[in-house]
Amino acid sequence: MNRTKRLKSSLLQTIPILLAAVILIFSACSKGDGAEAEEQEGTGTAVPFYKLQRVENLAVETDDENPTAEKTEVLFSLEFKKEQPLSYARTNLWDLSLSGLYNSFMGSNNGSNSSNYGSGGPGKGGIMILDKPFDEVISIPADSEFKTAKGLIGTDDSGAFGEGTGWYLYDFGGMVMGDGSFDKQHVAYALGNALTKANGQPAPIRTVVLRTAKGNYAKIKMISCYKDSYTPEKMLRNTPHMYFTFEYVIVPAGSTKFELK
Repeated sequence: MNRTKRLKSSLLQTIPILLAAVILIFSACSKGDGAEAEEQEGTGTAVPFYKLQRVENLAVETDDENPTAEKTEVLFSLEFKKEQPLSYARTNLWDLSLSGLYNSFMGSNNGSNSSNYGSGGPGKGGIMILDKPFDEVISIPADSEFKTAKGLIGTDDSGAFGEGTGWYLYDFGGMVMGDGSFDKQHVAYALGNALTKANGQPAPIRTVVLRTAKGNYAKIKMISCYKDSYTPEKMLRNTPHMYFTFEYVIVPAGSTKFELK
């Protein structure tokens, strides 16, 4: 009888240990599985809502000898303020894609669009551009106004090779923004800040508006695509490029206005 009691007691002590071991093994297997593993590794600390963020010198692939050749796209998370690996394409851990000519054309992360880099994933993103200064973009556009394909926003019609309303003016001959000299030819000018053309007229000012992969909203001011060069006089033909500098603010899903707090 005593022996039976001892066996029962020993068994009762062993069962919790075995259960704990099973739970640990199951948990480890789950964390190592596909997209869940990527989400575990890819988050980090999210930027706060309503606070101005600045990214300087985000480097992307460049080939001056063959600029129209297809480049490896760049996936950037506004929510976590960092570039994400391409293996995260079908996750909601990135918000902005850079692709096309000099990787200068922008898109969002939307899993429902087959032409999007996030196709098949959970991304709910969209993108658009407004002919307004950053500080004057207050109301958030209706969701129906956002577009979801890749490579939508790049060269502006006010410069060479324009493809609609874009975030930068490409001055092929150097006469739109410069004096036509060699150094001012083939220069790209971000249109996030007020600029003056060579003829004394103002250049257009643009603000990118993006719905993030998770359904929040961001507005973006593009400042430069040249390394450590944030004003037009420092942007020259041979200044190292493409190094994107921009500022942005994120507000939560359901918001109707952009605010800084």
